[in-house]
Amino acid sequence: MPENNNIRAGNVDLKFMKRALKLAEGGRGYVSPNPLVGAVLVKDGKIVGEGYHQRYGEAHAEVNAIQAAGDESLGSTLYVTLEPCAHEGKTGPCTVKIYEAGISRVVIGMQDPNPIVNGKGINFLKSKGIAVDVNVMEEKCRELNAGYIKYITKNIPFITLKIAQTLDGRIATSTGHSKWITSEETRIMAHRLRAKHDAILAGINTIITDDPHLTVRYIKAVSPKRVILDSKLRVPLDANILSEELAHGTIIVTTTDSSKEKIARIKERGALVLVFDADERGWAPLQKLWKALAEIGIISVIVEGGSTVQTECLKDGDADRLVLFIAPKVLGSGIDAIGDLGIRNINSAIALHDFSIRRLNTDLMITGSFKFDSIVG
Repeated sequence: MPENNNIRAGNVDLKFMKRALKLAEGGRGYVSPNPLVGAVLVKDGKIVGEGYHQRYGEAHAEVNAIQAAGDESLGSTLYVTLEPCAHEGKTGPCTVKIYEAGISRVVIGMQDPNPIVNGKGINFLKSKGIAVDVNVMEEKCRELNAGYIKYITKNIPFITLKIAQTLDGRIATSTGHSKWITSEETRIMAHRLRAKHDAILAGINTIITDDPHLTVRYIKAVSPKRVILDSKLRVPLDANILSEELAHGTIIVTTTDSSKEKIARIKERGALVLVFDADERGWAPLQKLWKALAEIGIISVIVEGGSTVQTECLKDGDADRLVLFIAPKVLGSGIDAIGDLGIRNINSAIALHDFSIRRLNTDLMITGSFKFDSIVG
């Protein structure tokens, strides 16, 4: 394992790694299941070239930065958010390009967990006499590629639960009315969250009740795919998610008990239909769904609607992160944000770790991670 040099990182290294992290975001929505990577070449304290991984199957960030720098690459320092690859893939090994460009030092945000890379890129660079520093701003680099890390290590997507609720834990009134619980500022933040994921997942009740578009609005960004859990195939054929504009980015998840004729009609509109054998509840099993989504390049999913879906993700221990928006409102009776998890002892409560609290206008935003292996049974 490479030495953790994060403590030794100076202000200059942090400055240029922050720039690399910002560049990496340019590939969001275009590179999955590849990682988001940004690269900056610096010489005599000035940026001489920079780049990011722009699209799956195309040149990596390091190569784009080297091409931008040209002859200025010689003797420069490369800042890159992820360990450069040392193998032949869709593009050649970046480590060879780095060596051939005459780069004298490489500063790496994090080691690549992919077994075909994992330390090999670092070792190659060192073997060529290139100075290497590793794990500079590692936490931010891991956060950037949380989906990629889980996809590589577990072959399933990173799952974020997003909930907007009242003070008393309701996501809608008893009649199902929910527009709008939170403020416009919170809704803008929610759309920023959507844009950071490959797919939005919702239950069929959300589609039937609200007929949403499930796209990114308020900000300029790529809209993720839409994944709808619909075991009985109740989705209306005139739903917004099956419109000519949106159908090609929609995935309907159903079971073998569903109408073959309706499946065909949905496919005719351009949507993808994933069909699974129903579990004992008559539902499409989430564990099989996660694997199927990873197989088609979806490595991060934000779960938005509704209570049943959120509850099952928690029951099954699938969720990695929670983003909870709380509005200063009380409804009394209504639809619970989370249903019965079968917990009968407070010591078995699911804990939120590494959480932060932020105010958005009148609302609160609580973000944290789940560590299901630490739950007391």
